Amino acid sequence: MGIRQVDGQAVETTGTQQKQLNSNEFEDFIYLLSHDIRNSVRALLEVPQWIQDDLVEAGYRINEPLQENLALMNIHTRRLDRMLIDLLVYSRAGRMQVVKAVDISEAIAIILDQLTIPSGFEIDLNLKCDEIRMGDRDILTLFSALISNAIKHHDMQEGKLQISSIKRAGECIITVTDDGPGIPEKYRDRVFEVMTTLKPRDEIEGSGMGLALVRKIVEIYGGGIGWLSDPSKRGTSIELKFPT
Repeated sequence: MGIRQVDGQAVETTGTQQKQLNSNEFEDFIYLLSHDIRNSVRALLEVPQWIQDDLVEAGYRINEPLQENLALMNIHTRRLDRMLIDLLVYSRAGRMQVVKAVDISEAIAIILDQLTIPSGFEIDLNLKCDEIRMGDRDILTLFSALISNAIKHHDMQEGKLQISSIKRAGECIITVTDDGPGIPEKYRDRVFEVMTTLKPRDEIEGSGMGLALVRKIVEIYGGGIGWLSDPSKRGTSIELKFPT
């Protein structure tokens, strides 16, 4: 049991409630910290360009080593900014939004309109379960992470992504399948961890938050997640189950 203050009065809490409170407090802290740091990061993105512009205006020659250093600073600052954005999204999952029955096809359409899909990629939808109960922002975050992750890690100019859903035994089951390089079985648990990438960020840009976000959202809404694909073959297939 623990004690917390509610309207100025001490109230006992169970271990489960205390754990939830601690989790919410930590995520509040992550949200506020990430938000404040982003203000400084945005300045770091602009200041090097201002310095370069001032040097050119003053008549100084920007030699190649300096240009490379400024470009490197820009790359790492943008990478930090991307991490902070993803931390903000991660901390807000399941919170500060309306939970309702959301239309899966509508959510996917919004995400496809927002993302840049390579011309060689085909996305096939077969949605027989139309709705799941979820936060109106989390549904967009979920499919954005799944689709962008599949495209980003594909190793060919052309590819196919299939998203299907069915109702079965009181659940809405969503399957996302791609024909990319796949994920070795020994790494399949690891990719759901926060800020985990299987390749160096110099090879594939990303914060490593995509599948961690997917797992968190699925678990928040009482669902389950698992692998369907054969690790010895190309491609990845993930199954998400949500109660209806």
